Amino acid sequence: MAGLEHHRHRQEGSILNWDYPNPFTLPRTPEAADIDGLNHTNNAVYVRWCEQIGWAHSEQLGLSLEDYRRLDRAMAIRRGEYDYILPTFAGEKLTLATWLVGGDGKLSMERRFQLVRDSDGATVLRGRWDLVCIDIAAGKPRRMPQAFLDAYMPAIVATK
Repeated sequence: MAGLEHHRHRQEGSILNWDYPNPFTLPRTPEAADIDGLNHTNNAVYVRWCEQIGWAHSEQLGLSLEDYRRLDRAMAIRRGEYDYILPTFAGEKLTLATWLVGGDGKLSMERRFQLVRDSDGATVLRGRWDLVCIDIAAGKPRRMPQAFLDAYMPAIVATK
C-alpha cells in the first residue's frame, strides 16, 4: 500500500516488513489440498486463513465465539477486500498478520491483513474487513457492548 510506513519484525532469523506495528501473527504453509488448478494456493484458502487469524486475535484479546453468543453480539463482516499480489505454492513458509486499525467506538471496526512469504519477506496478499456489531438473534446492527469496547478499542493501531 503506497504511503504506508513499514514496520520491521524479526521472525526466525529473518526480518519481515509489516504495514503496521505490533502484528498478531500466525505461521501458515499451503498444503497439497490448498493448491488449485493453476498450481498455486487457491484464493479461497487465504480467505479461510483470514477468518482463522481474526478469531485467534479476538480470542487473544479476550473475546471468543462463546463470549459473542453469551452477549448476543458479534462483529460481522460487512465488506471484505483482498488484493492477491503474488502466488504461493505448496510447502512455502508464510506468515499471516492482522491488526485492528479503525473503530468508531459505537458500531464498526476495521481489520487489516498482510500475508508475507518468509523466505524473502515479499507481501503476497493484503486484505481488509469492514466489521459491524450486530445483535446475533435479530441480525441487526447494534452498539458494541462494553466488553467489546474494553477488548478491541485498546488494540486499535493508529494509521496515517
